[in-house]
Order: sequence, then structure tokens, then C-alpha cells
Amino acid sequence: QVQLVESGGGLVQPGGSLRLSCAASGSSFGITLMGWYRQAPGNQRELVATIGSGGSTNYADSVNGRFTISRDSAKNTVYLQMNSLKPEDTAVYFCNVRKFAIGFWGQGTQVTVSS
Repeated sequence: QVQLVESGGGLVQPGGSLRLSCAASGSSFGITLMGWYRQAPGNQRELVATIGSGGSTNYADSVNGRFTISRDSAKNTVYLQMNSLKPEDTAVYFCNVRKFAIGFWGQGTQVTVSS
């Protein structure tokens, strides 16, 4: 079992930045893919970005060039640096960690982009 604790969400003006963090409990052994997803009201949960154990990254087209995903394997933590935020980025952001091919979800953190 893996417990994920997310932090860093909040209210920001358009064009602003936020950094999300997600810390996974327990050993890092077996953790492969780490990532972020988001879900806006009335929408399905969608991929934002993922990062593999070797550092390879994948981004949704809508955030490519504005968001950066990174991980600290020693701390079992994945980060999402979000720059040039837009109102359409408003959503609940969920951390996802895959350990031994089983996916675990965080509780979600709200990101609101509004003036």
C-alpha cells in the first residue's frame, strides 16, 4: 500500500505559477511511473504529465512548455512546476504513483486560476 500526500495547490492569477508536490510513503522499491492528472468540474480526469524511473517525461499538449514534472527518488516525491497558468488549468490535481504495476492515487489538491 502506498499513501500519497499532495500539497501546493491554491488560488493564483492568470500568468502566475504554482508548484505541486506529492510525497509517497514507504520504500521507493518498485515505484516506476509517477504522474499528475487533473479533473475539472463536469470533465473526465485527464493526464497532465508523467515521469518514468529513468527520468523520461510525457506531457499533455495543453501544458507542454508551461509545466515541468520532476521527481526526487530519494524522497519518493514528484513535483509539478506550473508556469503561465491559464483559467482553463483550473481543476483538482491528482498525484498518481505506480508501484509493482499497481496505481495509487492521492486525495487531490485544488488549483484555481482566476483574477
